[in-house]
Amino acid sequence: MSDSSQPTASNGKGRPTPSRKEREAARKKPLIGDRSKEAKKAARAQLAAKRAEAREGMLNGEERYLTVRDRGPQKKLARDMVDSRFTVGELLLPVVFVAVILNTVNNDVVNLAAILIMWSIMGGMIVDAVLLSRRVTKRLTAKFGEANLERGLKMYVALRSMQMRPMRLPKPQVKRGTVI
Repeated sequence: MSDSSQPTASNGKGRPTPSRKEREAARKKPLIGDRSKEAKKAARAQLAAKRAEAREGMLNGEERYLTVRDRGPQKKLARDMVDSRFTVGELLLPVVFVAVILNTVNNDVVNLAAILIMWSIMGGMIVDAVLLSRRVTKRLTAKFGEANLERGLKMYVALRSMQMRPMRLPKPQVKRGTVI
């Protein structure tokens, strides 16, 4: 007969059978590790540190911390072009706030003036956003080619130009008035 047909002698499972008390204690332990207050506090502190690092990186414009919406060389050039100049859209929020306050005055002339100023700022903002998005698209087409342009760049430029400068994320890396 061959060796493979003979049964092999078994030495057992290599460890003693656990007692019932040990098995019940093991079953009651959590599967995900330490659940003490100190462990939770340490995990929370570590998560807060990671979030702070990611926020700081995003504010500084580091590529790996940016949202998908803001990543890429085309979006960076578009951001820099928007941030390098004054846009009418930056005035929208303060003007609307003042117009709402002025509308509480019980004077028809003041109300009409507030509404006209608000609508003229909105119109100017739309014209400015369209012109700026065309300029950015032209520059990006010259640099990257027509076929390589990302979708949504015009809307990205228009929406960024409508935000007040201090509220823009990632923070502007280019000083206003810089020629790009």
